[in-house]
Parts: sequence; C-alpha cells; structure tokens
Amino acid sequence: MKCVTVVGTRPEFVQIATISRLLRQHHSDVLVNTGQHYDDNMSQIFFSELGLPLPDYDLGVGSSSHAQQTGEIMMRLEPILQQEQPDWVIVFGDTNSTVAAAMVAAKLHLPLAHIEAGLRSFDRDMPEEVNRVVTDHISQLLFAPTDSAVTNLANEGITEGVHQVGDVRVDILQEMAARSDERQSGLRQRIGLAEGVPFALTTIHRPANTDDPARLGAIVAVLNALDLPVVLPIHPRLRKLMDTHGLKFSENVRVIDPVGFLDMVALLQACEIVITDSGGLQKEAYLLHRPTVTVRDSTEWIETVHAGWNRLCEPEHDAFMAAVAEARGSRPATHPDYYGAPGVNERIMTILHENMRG
Repeated sequence: MKCVTVVGTRPEFVQIATISRLLRQHHSDVLVNTGQHYDDNMSQIFFSELGLPLPDYDLGVGSSSHAQQTGEIMMRLEPILQQEQPDWVIVFGDTNSTVAAAMVAAKLHLPLAHIEAGLRSFDRDMPEEVNRVVTDHISQLLFAPTDSAVTNLANEGITEGVHQVGDVRVDILQEMAARSDERQSGLRQRIGLAEGVPFALTTIHRPANTDDPARLGAIVAVLNALDLPVVLPIHPRLRKLMDTHGLKFSENVRVIDPVGFLDMVALLQACEIVITDSGGLQKEAYLLHRPTVTVRDSTEWIETVHAGWNRLCEPEHDAFMAAVAEARGSRPATHPDYYGAPGVNERIMTILHENMRG
C-alpha cells in the first residue's frame, strides 16, 4: 500500500507522528509538507522531536491569504500526486493544506482519507469549518475521533466509509507525556517561575481574535489583569499584530518564543489551567486533565464543554474573570473517555489496507 500524507501545520505534524512511522514500517508513505507553518519553531522542531522523516516534498507555500495559500498548494501538489499515483491520499483536520490536498485528490480521482473527520463548530465564519465540511464531503474514508463526529456526518448524509477509531493524538500524547517530565524544571527557569508556582498556559492565534484591534485589545487587557501568571508561547501572527496595533502585555504575561511539542506537553502538565483559541490545544488539555477557558463562542470539541472541563468565553472582563475562577476551582468529578483507547493509528492502518482499490 502506497500513501501520500499531506501536512503543513503544527497540529498535523503531531497527528502524523505515529501513523507515518507505522506506514513506513509496513507499507510506503510519501510525506508532503506544504510549508503552511514555515517558522522553524512552528515546523522543523516538530519533525526532530517527533521523530518524523524529512518530507519527500516541501512545497514552501508560506503565508498569504486563504485563497492564495490554498491555490498555491493545489498547483504545487497536483503534479506530485499525478506522479506518485498513491493508493490513498491522507489529510488531517481542517487547515488550508487539508482542503487543498483534498480537492486535488478528488479532481484526480485518487482515493482520499480524512483523519479527524466529522468535527463541527457550526460556525461557517470560521475558515476551518468550511475546510472540514468540504473535505468530509469528498472523502472516501472518514476517520471520526468521537461518537458526536459520526452523528454530525450522518446528519449531513454521510454514512459510507465512516469509522469511529478514536483520536490519533491519544497515541502520541501518551508517548510524549512520558518524556516531558524532565523538561519542566528547565522550562520554569527560562520563564522565571519558581517550582510550584501555578500559571495559565495561553495561546492566541486565530484571525477572529487577532485581526480586530478592539477584540485583540480586550484579550490583552484581560490577560494583563489576571491574578495568575500567564505563560504565552507567542505565535508569529500574534507578535506581528501586537506590534501593528501598538499593544503590549504586562509583566504578568511571560511571552516566550514558540515551543516544540515536547515542551508544550511539559507546560501542559505543569500548568494549572489553559487559556486558548486553539482547537488542538483544547483537546490536548482535556486528555491531560487540564481545565480550559476557550476564547471563542463555539468549539469543534463540544464534548469537553459538556463534561465541564472547557468553558467558552468572550474577552469581556467580568465574564472572563469568572470563567477563569471557575476553571481554577474544583475540577469535575468525572473525565469521560471521549477519544478512545491507545492503538488508534493501528486501527486506521488496518482500515486503509482493507479498503484499497482492487
């Protein structure tokens, strides 16, 4: 079995780590990096830490508008897929890399498998929502991480080729958590937080939160006002827009450069709560039992909200402070196993092999 896996962002690098290793042990995997995340701290460090092979193809698309980035990926990927003629094109999640690769595969009549299928925030203003809906509707195999994802697909008339396999992060997060303990003291020294001092791990990067100066200013204001130290690995996008809008964090917010996945897992294990607008970090926080405040009004991981481990909150001072106080309070008594048992990637590989075209 020959697969072409297409990735381009931090969440996708994490998602492919285990399945790429398994594919190369038993089959053939051609890895394409679109370059959607091009900063070394957002890309190259993930390849080294996760033990990923160097990409067979690097498209180098970089940053641009949604239309330009999606179009560039499509144009640069098409001749590669024509040449490789894989049994499966594998895409992940909901990025521009995802939908671009999916459309090229569909137009070349190549079988398409979507890992992390069926997620819905039901907010079409989010580019990611459009990407995941389009990809699901043109995929032949849809690997859903949760029961609710299967239900979402069925509600849109998609029932064939759907498999509830669990979430691929379960496998890699289990492996990384065991390696990250030894990094916590060194990270605290770099950040300037003594052992045992509680802190909030924070990431903000979505256009809905960063492109509007008033909204970004409100987020900066509530983070500055927290009575809890904030550790913020800063996304290049956020750094640029903070400078553009003349915004500054207070000393309470420890701004650090982007970190690799191993350090992020170490920070997750050390923090008291998570404040984020990232879909991937919401789920990683849940898997590591960290309460979360999500600076959005919707989430594709709605089950984490239903379980009481995640709170959706706008950056309005009183509501935000209340949400943080609740997150820091007593944790929910239960932690439902929404995302499946280890072995997710083996289940995906088996299904891919069983469903190859004659």
